[in-house]
Amino acid sequence: MNAPSTEVLIRCRDAARTYGQGENAVVAVHGATCQVRAGDRIAIMGPSGSGKSTLLHLMAGLEQPTSGDIGWPGIGRRATARDVGVVFQSPSLIPALDVAENAALPLVLAGTAEAEARRRALSALEAVGVADLADKLPEELSGGQAQRVAVARVLALGPRVVLADEPTGQLDRATGRQVVDVLLNAASVLGAALVVTTHDPTVGERLAERWPMHEGRLAAPIPSGPDTAPSAHTPARQGEKP
Repeated sequence: MNAPSTEVLIRCRDAARTYGQGENAVVAVHGATCQVRAGDRIAIMGPSGSGKSTLLHLMAGLEQPTSGDIGWPGIGRRATARDVGVVFQSPSLIPALDVAENAALPLVLAGTAEAEARRRALSALEAVGVADLADKLPEELSGGQAQRVAVARVLALGPRVVLADEPTGQLDRATGRQVVDVLLNAASVLGAALVVTTHDPTVGERLAERWPMHEGRLAAPIPSGPDTAPSAHTPARQGEKP
């Protein structure tokens, strides 16, 4: 068996994010130092307002740190959707496009020929168990089905890291568990790292590591994960140099 990869894909060094200025300034993330390596399965845990979604957006390159640094050393350049795929909590499907078109859209925007984009989208929909919904519009889907399509859209791109922001937050417990199953399977199919933000302990326990957050501060990681083998490499703790 090959040894687990230790390649660092995302590195945060004392990364902070503040919104507003002066007396109105709100610090969403205080100097987070951590890293995501190939094969990691990580849950960023915390209540609403703890900063976990902001940290995920920093990792994805969707927001810039106010101070500190975010890098993607294993990717070798600034992160794009082809490298770091994001599954959002809120509805992200385009209402006017059917399921297959939604799953193919990022590929088309990235310059992939439409026929190839559709082929890859249908393959991804099959992988997450919703190929039979390819011709449906988003309004015809349940919440769980819509999240599966969102995962398929990321899967079709083939990123090296999958970041999922509260993917079960608006779902019932049974449907949420199914979506986590889909995410874990998709990450395994891709050979990608998986990072999930959640406030639900039952979700966190299914990933190999948990990173608690409270009031914008990232605490030391906690081993977990009955569904996946623990990672062979622990992210840097607060104050450590990765």
